Amino acid sequence: MNNSDFQPLEREAAELLGLRALGWIVGQDELSSAFLGSTGAGADDLRERAGDPEFLGFVLDFLLSDESALLAFCEEMNIKPDRPFRARAGLPGGDLPNWT
Repeated sequence: MNNSDFQPLEREAAELLGLRALGWIVGQDELSSAFLGSTGAGADDLRERAGDPEFLGFVLDFLLSDESALLAFCEEMNIKPDRPFRARAGLPGGDLPNWT
């Protein structure tokens, strides 16, 4: 697939998927600890930042960095594995580089 075939999710759908990913990560003990450790955030911070599109982009970056977690999330949510990647592209900082 080249960049011209790739379609990011629209912002609202991307934010919703980011929120779902955050909820899923928080529900996974091992991932939750790793996520909190990588952000330096506490539970109150998560609640405050859950509506921040840039933070949701970071949530998706975290999920996309672990293939087994990504596949488990997608299976549980009954979505295709490319959807979180497409959601990430629809949030701030998620633009694909143009190599042409």
